[in-house]
Amino acid sequence: MQSDDARYLKRKVKAGRLDVHPTEQALVVHYELEASILGEGMSTVLSDKKECQKIIRLKSLHSNTDISALAVEVVEKCSLIHRSKLPEVEQLIYYLQNRRKEAQTQSVKERPQTAFATELNVSNLSSPDGTAEVATLSKIEDYIDLLYENIPEKIRGSALILQLARNPDNLQELSANERVLGALARVLREDWKQSLDLSTNIVYVFFCFSTFSAFHAVIIQHKMGSLCMELIDYELRRHDQWTDELEQRRRHSQSEAASPSEETKRKALADFEKSSRKFALLTKKQDQLLRVAFYLLLNIAEDTRLEDKMRRKNIVGMLVKALDRENNDLLLLIVTFLKKLSVFRENKDDMADMNVVEKLPALVTSTNTDLAHVAMKLLFNLSFDPELRSRMVRVGLLPKLVHLLDNQKHRSVVLGILYHLSMDDRVKSMFTYTDCIPLVLKMIIECSEDKVPLELVAVAINLALNKRNSQLMCEGTRLKTLMQRAFHFQDALLMKCLRNIAQHPGQTKILFVEFIGDLAQAIQAAECEEFVVECLGVMGNLAVENMDWERLMKEYKLIPWLRSHLVSGRSEDDLVLEIVVLLGTAAMDEACANLLCKAEVLQDLIELLKAKQEDDEVVLQIIFVFFQLCKHPSSMDFLIQETEAAAYLIDLMHDKNAEIRRVCDNTLDIIGTHFPEWAKRVQLEKFRFHNSQWLEMVKNQQTLDAAAAAEGDDQMPYYGDDIYGPSCLYQTDTMDDFDFATSSENSSRASSRPRSSYGQDLEGFMEAMGRPLVPGSKQLDDLNKKLGALKMQQQ
Repeated sequence: MQSDDARYLKRKVKAGRLDVHPTEQALVVHYELEASILGEGMSTVLSDKKECQKIIRLKSLHSNTDISALAVEVVEKCSLIHRSKLPEVEQLIYYLQNRRKEAQTQSVKERPQTAFATELNVSNLSSPDGTAEVATLSKIEDYIDLLYENIPEKIRGSALILQLARNPDNLQELSANERVLGALARVLREDWKQSLDLSTNIVYVFFCFSTFSAFHAVIIQHKMGSLCMELIDYELRRHDQWTDELEQRRRHSQSEAASPSEETKRKALADFEKSSRKFALLTKKQDQLLRVAFYLLLNIAEDTRLEDKMRRKNIVGMLVKALDRENNDLLLLIVTFLKKLSVFRENKDDMADMNVVEKLPALVTSTNTDLAHVAMKLLFNLSFDPELRSRMVRVGLLPKLVHLLDNQKHRSVVLGILYHLSMDDRVKSMFTYTDCIPLVLKMIIECSEDKVPLELVAVAINLALNKRNSQLMCEGTRLKTLMQRAFHFQDALLMKCLRNIAQHPGQTKILFVEFIGDLAQAIQAAECEEFVVECLGVMGNLAVENMDWERLMKEYKLIPWLRSHLVSGRSEDDLVLEIVVLLGTAAMDEACANLLCKAEVLQDLIELLKAKQEDDEVVLQIIFVFFQLCKHPSSMDFLIQETEAAAYLIDLMHDKNAEIRRVCDNTLDIIGTHFPEWAKRVQLEKFRFHNSQWLEMVKNQQTLDAAAAAEGDDQMPYYGDDIYGPSCLYQTDTMDDFDFATSSENSSRASSRPRSSYGQDLEGFMEAMGRPLVPGSKQLDDLNKKLGALKMQQQ
């Protein structure tokens, strides 16, 4: 809209309904305001409507007020109310008058309050006639004036304002009143050390604002967060001072008790009891102040920037120090605050430095279930740190947590903590001396769900990695019951637990033999691939002597199924890996090893080795199958004569993975014992690898000599080119497989040239050499000396 188009502004008000204010002695007039911008010719250019309301406070309304006269006065002074609505106004005023009488008969404690407010005792306020004083917004100016008086009047004024703030309907209007908020902040800043009641009332007022995110700006504007932290720090130090003074009085009382005078004894005892009562009263008031201050900080800490400021001002230290208090409600709030802060590493490190773990066992065993539950949640957050987990074990939390497994409310969080503790191998063995394993297995067996809860089965999986724990899991009919449940629900995680149990040597492994048929059938019939992987894992762990794997393979027709999943890209890598592990275990049986050879499983493994050469785990398990086959003469002959497995083993001799190198060396040692020609090839490959730098130097020198000959140098070279030929380094019957690409031209020239003295001297050395030239060895040093001497002779 162009500014030149606007000529006039038209405002129209349309009166609406009348109502009473929900909490105040006031009428509410609803009306509609329509504003229009008129252009030339009085045409409407822009218009807008807005619903508004006007509050008419009836300050003069009391039990003896003339309702009719007051209604006439309201209608005359308010242009929004038409005279025709006079009877309605009288009726509403009559309702307000009766409501005020009912309100005066009730005490402040009978009014609806929040859960927090019920625990905080606000100073009893009484009017001169003895009735409870009820605060109203119409008298807010009077309450502000009280804040400029002495301490008792300030306490009274702040308590009245607190009454208003505890009603959420009044917060909007109070937040707009800068005078009242400024006065409260000023009084707290100046007088908070003089009265606990005054400090509690004022902080509580701002706490009421902190319960709504929309009013957090009010708290920030008046810097209440910083002021609350100063207040908390001072009160904690003052409590330490009170404690020291009480301890001094107790010692003085004990010393006076030894006095022969009964009067002195009685007086000393009375003084100590009086001090104890005063200490208890002050501590109770201080707990209320600390609770409301911490609660305010917790509410505004939803802003991470404010939370970071609190951390820099040592909020964690204050909270940890306050854990020594005895008020359960305060402790519940403190632990909740610490739990919120513990999700950040910096706060967690601060808690660790202040030994928070050492203070939590007493809270975990508290009779207050809410406090104990929140304390365990804090422990769960802290248990992600390995050092803090060790501290939890040292302070004796493990048996306490196991004892709480029976409590349904705490079970989930307790299992989470126990899972983290069971991650440490040193701690796994400690579970043996608790009731954890029987309780966990009982909960698994009696679980009504198809799948066992994740936290529960995770603890069992970790504990099964310990041999003694696995033995306890197999006692009685537990193993059979677990197997039945795993097969019935095809529970992959429960089968993983059984797989961990089956990995331990001894009697525990043998117990699984009776289920081998069920496992073989399950891997072919189960629909869940994860369950199949775990079943294969259990079978792969059953490396038991005298196990008839050939019969198992034939009876359940496993070979076709296994081969179908060995094709690269057809199945998931986890499934393929477990199949290879199973083949390695089955190859222990000589009859089964021959069966695998006849079924062309080795060719499948070699193809898989080519496709998965970057996967160290798959490569390792495949060469372990070769190792197992080499233990049996018949299968070893097939492996060497019918496959290329030996050549691949030689290629893997110098793999980066140490475990692969170890298995390759052991397998080639067995092959070399029965096949000498392969032993020589292995020796040559080792020579090439260990002396690769020397061979490269010789090859480079050969290139330089060839270039010099091409330039027409007439001088006889000081050693012949045949020195570099492979015939001098390797036996002639093995050089077809190891060609170093020697130049044909150089070779022809070398054959017609007389052998140099270097070649004659070296001939016997080369023939006698049965091991590679290692850099730095005496043999290589002697060779270098001979080369230098020959060169000097030629010059």
